[in-house]
Amino acid sequence: MKKKFKLKKSVVKKLKIIGGILAVILAIFIFYSSQISSLTQLGYSKEASRRILFSFQKEYVLSVGENKTLNAAFESDDYQEKYLDQYSKIDYQDQKHLIRNINTLIEKGYSNSTISMILAHGNDQDVSEFTKRDKINYLEEFYSISYAKLRNYDRYVDYSNETGEDDETTVLAVNLDMDKEDYSDPLIIRDFSTDMLVNKHRSLTEDYEPDDLVSIDSEYAADDTQAGARIAVNAFISMYKDAKKDDLDLVINSSYRSYQDQVDLCDTYRELYGENYVQNYVAQPGFSEHQTGLSFDIGSRNSNIFAESDEYIWVQENAHQYGFIQRFPEGYEAITGFRAEPWHYRYVGKKIATYIYEHNISFEEYYAIFLDS
Repeated sequence: MKKKFKLKKSVVKKLKIIGGILAVILAIFIFYSSQISSLTQLGYSKEASRRILFSFQKEYVLSVGENKTLNAAFESDDYQEKYLDQYSKIDYQDQKHLIRNINTLIEKGYSNSTISMILAHGNDQDVSEFTKRDKINYLEEFYSISYAKLRNYDRYVDYSNETGEDDETTVLAVNLDMDKEDYSDPLIIRDFSTDMLVNKHRSLTEDYEPDDLVSIDSEYAADDTQAGARIAVNAFISMYKDAKKDDLDLVINSSYRSYQDQVDLCDTYRELYGENYVQNYVAQPGFSEHQTGLSFDIGSRNSNIFAESDEYIWVQENAHQYGFIQRFPEGYEAITGFRAEPWHYRYVGKKIATYIYEHNISFEEYYAIFLDS
């Protein structure tokens, strides 16, 4: 018979100790994992959850619930425990130096609600620059307006002081660069977009040409030299055909003009009427909406004066259904920068055109509120 193998008592004792240690480690691991899980299920990252546990703030975090700013704080090397409660009350923004900037703003004496407002009106760079300033009181006068920009604060103040305009008018004007001289320091536009804004402060490049430029059939235009962006041309053709059903006859008198075309046009008007006329009534090269390929001067084949025609009334009431707006309406000259042009229509798409029609605002206003970032 084989002799039974029997461990020595000392070995057995050691194995029991090792087993006990492993059991403790396993229990700790299970407990730790369950604690982490309770936090990650709330929406906290694993990294943030670990720091929450090791800083003994789990109960506080559980009482707050999911909170993106708290999560960012525990993930950040800039986290300061003394500001824990304030972090949870400040609205989150996806910014690289969020917690560092929050710390600085708290130290400067801003309230939680004001810090949330500051963060919401700028990007990471804007906020980082703003934190270098001394505390500013009464920020709400401009930043209660949703589309106000943090980076424009000094310009808002200067414009308001110079003009006496109210806060909303000031924010709108400055965001549209109306505090600058016409045609000076423009924002340069290089890419085609149906919602691009071109005016005396936003310029197309000399070599800009609209996407998918197509000729316009003479059935719809005054001559066979007209062209436009396909999307706008197709929309006009739909509008033209529906107007025809009401015995109305629309026509495109002027459409796409290149940069050089606008140079030639300015020269022609300069020779005929002088420089003052050109400055007041003719867009400078690069600043004309016609270069976008989205703008048409519309006329009536039944009347020499479009503004007095049945076609004009119909277009005013229906153009938005095809994505067009009257680009320079009467009463908005101070905003658009151009005199009223009842014949000038611009394609912006049905959604934007309908909103502008229903709310009776200019494209500049729509752009500043909804499109300008």
